[in-house]
Amino acid sequence: MQKSSKLKIGLSRTGIYEGLNPTVTLVSKTIIALLVVYAVSFPDNAVRILGQINSALLATFNSYYIYAVAFFLIFCLGCCLSPYGRLCLGRDDEKPEFSFFSWFSMMFSAGMGIGLMFYSIGEPLYHFQSNPALMMSGAEGANAEAVPSAMRYTLLHWGLHAWAVYVAAGLAMAYFAYRKGQPLTIRSTLQPLFGEKLNGPVGHIVDIVAVVATTLGVATTMGAGVTQLVSGVEFVFDSGSLVSDAGTPTAAALIITLLVVMLLSTISALTGVTRGVKWLSQINMYLSFGLLGFFILFGSTLYGLQLFGSSLLDYTANLIPLTFSVWSSSSEIGGWQTGWTILYWAWWIAFAPFVGLFLARISRGRTIREFVIGCVLVPALTCFAWMAFLGGTGLELELSGAAQGAITQAVNDNIASVLFVTIDLLNSGTLGTLVKLASIILIVTYLVTSADSGVLVLNTIMAGGNRDPLPKHRIVWGGILTLVVGSLLLAGGVSAIQKAMIIGALPFSMVMVLMCVAMLKSLLTTEKQAAAVTAG
Repeated sequence: MQKSSKLKIGLSRTGIYEGLNPTVTLVSKTIIALLVVYAVSFPDNAVRILGQINSALLATFNSYYIYAVAFFLIFCLGCCLSPYGRLCLGRDDEKPEFSFFSWFSMMFSAGMGIGLMFYSIGEPLYHFQSNPALMMSGAEGANAEAVPSAMRYTLLHWGLHAWAVYVAAGLAMAYFAYRKGQPLTIRSTLQPLFGEKLNGPVGHIVDIVAVVATTLGVATTMGAGVTQLVSGVEFVFDSGSLVSDAGTPTAAALIITLLVVMLLSTISALTGVTRGVKWLSQINMYLSFGLLGFFILFGSTLYGLQLFGSSLLDYTANLIPLTFSVWSSSSEIGGWQTGWTILYWAWWIAFAPFVGLFLARISRGRTIREFVIGCVLVPALTCFAWMAFLGGTGLELELSGAAQGAITQAVNDNIASVLFVTIDLLNSGTLGTLVKLASIILIVTYLVTSADSGVLVLNTIMAGGNRDPLPKHRIVWGGILTLVVGSLLLAGGVSAIQKAMIIGALPFSMVMVLMCVAMLKSLLTTEKQAAAVTAG
């Protein structure tokens, strides 16, 4: 294992920013504070301006997002399949810190958990009604012929591409931290390109972009999760006080729920990765497998099995055109691509500094090949199974007429309630009630895990790679994250958070491209001999 000259990231020794880089922390706080104040003070104007900026960026950079994510996927596969795949992320004889189950649990909880709860049934049912394949052929949706294309685009958004975005960032951070002895932070990955310039303003800018993107990415997930949590509680208990006449959660219900979740997440963050985060992640996995088991036993089991196999084959056969297809944003298909695929690519990129650094934090001692297979292929297949059995059950209930349009209506009216509507259709008795309650608990634990992991990662970036930042900073950033999510929810709901997130994701996507280039440069220069020896 060869080391390059270690970056020297200045940290405060005393005062309010003790243990943190004051420039990165102060500028990040200022940018986020301005966004919060603007959103709260001028909510209508904020939504309008964010929407205009968002539309302009997507219209200009839609093809860039497509090709950037394709590059991240090719980068990951290339690192995995090449001789460099055998290199250890650490000393050559180093063993992994966590068992495979703990590693996978934390990875999956941070990377996808709450999103699958929100979209596992809703997205297949949405694409079942309309998607690019149907638009191009002129065929009608909402029938058996629309199922393959609906699943194809669902798997596109939750499959290899999504996890490759996370892994491209995480692999670069783990490689430079554990093989090159650099601090575990974003700027370290650019050392082969910028050298000692990263000790100053260039490095500060990189970390600031990462902090802002991470904050907005976690905020998007938190906003969606809190919305689904309130909808679930209202569906189960039918209080009538948590939703408006339009069927959407009230502002008061959203804010109270957010405060409770963030309080729990801050407490968890104070315990660190090896305790609170790991324990909650394992609880998430047990509850997730329980929910999946319910759908396998009581849902459309045979249909789900068939759908899993056929969709996996269809996805694999269409992987290349799915990866590189770009449509004009002014066309109907382009509008769909912007509203779904580009939104997802931006979401995953905004989440990449958070999930990537978290993956790097828990993956010391694994080889590059283990890292890519374990963090791309395995979770992608798990997502596919989840979509096939949960989404397949929703599709089969609609196709058979058993749902009588109830699931489709929930998708179109309030997608956050779809999971609970489907569970109720499968079993409206005691078992169904217990499963709905377990789902609510699972949403809470997924939310807490996402938030506490996000808080830890934010502090790690600002602390120059320190994996155990001071507790007071975790509390402060738990509060900041609460303010960001709450203000944007009040300003315009989840859509306002998504718009802000897409804006923040663009500059970090460019940082990610440089991260991959820097790692390739290092592999091809300093690791060539080591890879040859290991392969032999």
